[in-house]
Amino acid sequence: MKRSTDRILATHAGALPRPDDLKDMVFAKARGDAYDASLLARRLRESVAEVVRRQVDCGMDFVNDGEISKTNFTNYCRERLSGFETRHFGPGEGPPPLDISGRDDKLFPEYFASGRGNTIGQAGRTQAFCIAPLLYTGHAALAADIDHLKAAVNGLDVAGVFMNANTPGTIEHWLHDEYYKNTKDFLFAIAEAMRVEYLAIVEAGFLLQIDDPDLPDGWQMYPEMTVAEYRAYAQLRVDALNHALRSIPKDMVQLHVCWGSFHGPHQNDIPLADIIDIVFDVHAERFSIEASNPMHEHEWHLFERVALPPNGVLIPGVVGHCTDFIEHPELVAERIERYAALVGRENVVAGTDCGIGPRVGHPKIAWAKLRSVAEGARIASKHLWSVAA
Repeated sequence: MKRSTDRILATHAGALPRPDDLKDMVFAKARGDAYDASLLARRLRESVAEVVRRQVDCGMDFVNDGEISKTNFTNYCRERLSGFETRHFGPGEGPPPLDISGRDDKLFPEYFASGRGNTIGQAGRTQAFCIAPLLYTGHAALAADIDHLKAAVNGLDVAGVFMNANTPGTIEHWLHDEYYKNTKDFLFAIAEAMRVEYLAIVEAGFLLQIDDPDLPDGWQMYPEMTVAEYRAYAQLRVDALNHALRSIPKDMVQLHVCWGSFHGPHQNDIPLADIIDIVFDVHAERFSIEASNPMHEHEWHLFERVALPPNGVLIPGVVGHCTDFIEHPELVAERIERYAALVGRENVVAGTDCGIGPRVGHPKIAWAKLRSVAEGARIASKHLWSVAA
């Protein structure tokens, strides 16, 4: 897989803006409302082509489909798995929801009670329950996604093409088990089901991006856990993920981890230092991490003492979604150069903290942030390669 051998390459984490008319149809389909299936198929193909072109215009070296066929990060999996049923609960009913701001909620209850931040469980909700063997049933939707992206990148000169997929640990967040005999069996069953998607993405010639916010943000969901207990929790979920990734070449896999994309305090996020070895245990070559928001930017110092895995590539987020400010390219370059000095310029690709499309105030801001990543990468490249010369 192409590395930053003569300049810093640029990428992003995944979700990008989608046209309003497409958004309306995608969400109507997800809700079970009426929609024009032939129009949706046509607009998806057209919109993927457009979102790929805009990435190239912004200076991205690695491109994807913007995840524009998916309603959100996890719900698409509900449409691609079988073996579960959904039940609706009113406030306070049903099993307690897993809250990725659970530790912060204990310190800032007034903030969350006001409706800001992550508000899971404050209103009625639908919970999925696994009641039968889990099977992958999303072959047609996945094939359409692959076909649209292949058509969009045909003839383009890019360093690589990636497609996002969800992990067993993150799927577990919304899927309550009532079928398997224990947690390990449940996680490995999810892994076997999702392996179908992982293999298809790689066989299509795309980089497989594994999105695993569960790896850090599960810490907030279990406020009573110690760090040692949480490390065991996280390792089991990485073991399940690696089971799904078995036989897939490492250089075709990149892992994205974050601490949840909601805007909130994040004061009780688990430090990267406490889980970095578990992150690097994932069967992947490229590692995308949050690195520009106020809670995690300082963690670049960790790489003063922690080495990348053999042949590893680090993709630090050099712009983020926590603010609508457009990061100045000079600041972006400074962030890139910090990491290049510690892990080697050829082992750094400039990225984003998370998918910025649905998480900033306007699509134009999202595209401006991507342009800032690319411009910062160009500035850093001039510094890094001129110094070496």
